[in-house]
Amino acid sequence: MKKTTLISIAVAAVFLCATPLFLKNYGIYLLTTWLIFVMATMGLNLTVGYAGQKSLGHAAFFGIGAYTMALVLKAGFSWWLGIPAAAALCFAVGLVLGFPALRVQTIYLAFATLGFNTAIWLVMRNEEWLTGGTFGINDIARPEFANANLNYYYLVLGFAVVLALLLWGLLRSPWGKAFTALRDNPIRAESLGVNIRRYTLLSFAIGAAYAGIAGALFASLVQFIEPAPFAVGASIMMYLMVVVGGPGYFLGPIVGAAVGVVVPEWLRDVPGVSDWYLPLFGAAVVLLMVWLPDGLLSLPDRMKAKRQSKEASAARAAAGAKP
Repeated sequence: MKKTTLISIAVAAVFLCATPLFLKNYGIYLLTTWLIFVMATMGLNLTVGYAGQKSLGHAAFFGIGAYTMALVLKAGFSWWLGIPAAAALCFAVGLVLGFPALRVQTIYLAFATLGFNTAIWLVMRNEEWLTGGTFGINDIARPEFANANLNYYYLVLGFAVVLALLLWGLLRSPWGKAFTALRDNPIRAESLGVNIRRYTLLSFAIGAAYAGIAGALFASLVQFIEPAPFAVGASIMMYLMVVVGGPGYFLGPIVGAAVGVVVPEWLRDVPGVSDWYLPLFGAAVVLLMVWLPDGLLSLPDRMKAKRQSKEASAARAAAGAKP
């Protein structure tokens, strides 16, 4: 591992562990929310950025995970059972959602997942016997040792690190290479022996499991859930986080979730901007997508390509100037 990489990891570790010690409760809550959305968009980045599938239904899995945790606790089971239950249920539903991707692609797949999100949201709102409807479910507990906001932050940080390491290993395995081959050229990938059907379904299922775990952690963070946070708008925001950070970049969800969660809250407190923070945030995102359509993390690659292009042009000019 390069020295610069080790230094970057050490700096990030110190920042994540030490920063909450200097924050008030709301700051800790905001950082915890950011970590939860990092985990959720890790899964969406696998589906969209690495496997190349268009999904606008990720908030549905986020919601399924949250309601699973709430119902597990309501039934009297352990908090620690809620996490694997949320992951397993979302994995299974993700497999089912992956089947439309075997027949439709691009914008048609996006609309199919959008319809799925709407259907799940309607179940959450209308099936009061199960979800509480618009009244929601309250008193969602945390583990006893993590009742304090700071302790719960460190618990969520631990989950984020574990999921990031699992994804890192997955992407560097033959499975990860199969996902990127599926994204770049499905026909060529199939000719090389990649099982298109299997990896398409897995990209949805694994991404959904990540969202389910994040949703379960979110439920215990806010301790009250109702259908609103899991509507189509939330799926669009998660997709935006992936695109802004950089689809197909491992650190993309970290940057994208920061833009989607932290930046709007920061703009709310800037004098002269607070009344217009949402239009300004939207305009900034539009300008960013025009300037960097591949996301913020594509900037170093873009600068490198530009520098190499200039060097190649200079070399050709020098070669042409020789007698």
